[in-house]
Amino acid sequence: MLRYPHIDPVIVKIGPLQVRWYGLMYVVGFVLALFIMRRMVKEDDGTLSVQDVEDLLFYLIIGVLLGGRIGYILFYNLPYYLNHPSELLAFWHGGMSFHGGLIGTVIAGAIFAKRRGVSIWRIADYAAVATPPGLGLGRIGNFINGELFGRVTHVPWAMVFPQGGPLPRHPSQLYEAFLEGPVLFFILWWLRKRSMPRGGLLAFFVIGYGVIRFFVEFFREPDPQLGFVLGPFTMGQVLSFFMVVCGVILWFYLTSSKPDGLRGGK
Repeated sequence: MLRYPHIDPVIVKIGPLQVRWYGLMYVVGFVLALFIMRRMVKEDDGTLSVQDVEDLLFYLIIGVLLGGRIGYILFYNLPYYLNHPSELLAFWHGGMSFHGGLIGTVIAGAIFAKRRGVSIWRIADYAAVATPPGLGLGRIGNFINGELFGRVTHVPWAMVFPQGGPLPRHPSQLYEAFLEGPVLFFILWWLRKRSMPRGGLLAFFVIGYGVIRFFVEFFREPDPQLGFVLGPFTMGQVLSFFMVVCGVILWFYLTSSKPDGLRGGK
């Protein structure tokens, strides 16, 4: 068994103001996303400029924050927030849903594409490749917070989390950080040069994340307010299953209609 490191979630505190590791991970994730999208724009056909990408990031940040929060409220803890409406916008108390954040970014990207007169599929490819580093960093933030820990186990690398009782558990946040972060990113980064329709990278992202999340959920402790929602499956697995289905449907749609030409294959 490994010892949980007990890192203080607060980096710096000045009066009532706090800088937390979890928030810093979001900031670093957005900075990396900007760097990645700028690199992709320079490799592309010139439809979008670097300034366009910087504007796009602003839209995506709003989409992630609002979508992630609304998704968590609706998918994971609606009764609590109905009884505590003052907590609806209390982001600093935690409570973000990836699946809600994904919906939020899709809506934000669609609004941006319509306003700039560019294809949503082009925007989707940039966002898909740029997202995994932030996902991985976010899971590291979960690990530092000691939240979203795994199920009880006796594997040699198990840890006792302060909020998880006295029994050793899977450090499932680290499993997700590795698979959702560098693994998914390098797959998409390699695929960006392959010949596929615009929007194909989004389809691979949706399928890849869904498969990874579905798998890791077998090691992650279900949310206490929900437990298992469908037989042995958690809410995260149910949402991820539909995510994979949507990704497969999207891929077949894109390959049959080629809505914005081919990308890659240079």
